[in-house]
Amino acid sequence: MAGINLLPWRAERRKQKQQEFFTITALAMGLSATILLSVHLQIQSMIDYQSQRNKFLESEVAVFDKKIKEIEELETKKKRFIAKMEVIQQLQTSRPEIVHLVDELARTIPEGVFLSDLTQSDKNLTMNGVAQSNSRVSAYMRNLESSPWLQDPVLNIIENKLDGKDKSAKDQKDLRGSKFTLQVKQAGEKTAEPNPKDSQRKKPS
Repeated sequence: MAGINLLPWRAERRKQKQQEFFTITALAMGLSATILLSVHLQIQSMIDYQSQRNKFLESEVAVFDKKIKEIEELETKKKRFIAKMEVIQQLQTSRPEIVHLVDELARTIPEGVFLSDLTQSDKNLTMNGVAQSNSRVSAYMRNLESSPWLQDPVLNIIENKLDGKDKSAKDQKDLRGSKFTLQVKQAGEKTAEPNPKDSQRKKPS
């Protein structure tokens, strides 16, 4: 009986199986690479889309920040404008008050009283002067109290027996009497009262 050699057939079969294995492995690797590439591209696309959204949101936030800053600047300008308007209004209101103040200072001072200086701080006035007697200082305070533009006179200092060295007394022909310092407040016009010239300005005895 003749012998049959099966070795070439087995080797060929083994070689065929190896080729099939390598083919399947290559296909699997190719498919895996395709899947991974698709996933990577999808993820990258999502990242790019989110980046674009973030840039858009940042640009919109920048626009709103600019508008908010403009609004704040407008509010600041508005406050400054209102403050200027209030100052102008106060100046317009105080203009006649200054005229009335000067007029009342001249109208309320009685005979025998002389002012050496006057200082003003806001609505408070401080007056220094000399009078022939204490009663004339009292008359002056009554006139100030009855004035529609002055109020709350307060006598701070009164000194008798002025010496000849006092400059104010020397300027007033060496007037002897009382040196005084009093304070009074400037006020808006009060309700109608008798004119201090008519009702209060009487020569003290």
